[in-house]
Amino acid sequence: MARGGFPGMGMGGNMQQLARQAQKLQQQMAKMQEELDAREYEAAAGGGVVTAKVNGKKELVALTIRPEAVDPDDVEMLQDLVLAAVNEALRTAAETSEREMGKLTGGMNLGGLF
Repeated sequence: MARGGFPGMGMGGNMQQLARQAQKLQQQMAKMQEELDAREYEAAAGGGVVTAKVNGKKELVALTIRPEAVDPDDVEMLQDLVLAAVNEALRTAAETSEREMGKLTGGMNLGGLF
């Protein structure tokens, strides 16, 4: 008799173990995603005159513009600073999420599941 089951059914135990491991990984990934979604990431531009804070869901949650950043004759500069700060905060959030999830998955490409 094959170890762990009936003759010819030796893979059944391995499949069950694999399914349990996959379920455990899925639970760990869901927990990690919740934790990552709750984190906040902040970035600044223009020497700190514009700061942006995003959450792990990649939503802008705060934007601070110091008065010295406001020049009515150079609105484009302010727009550029806002974009730079927001994009950097979003990039940090995405990189952190990818790195933390990679620790769980061991670098497996799971096709954008998170």
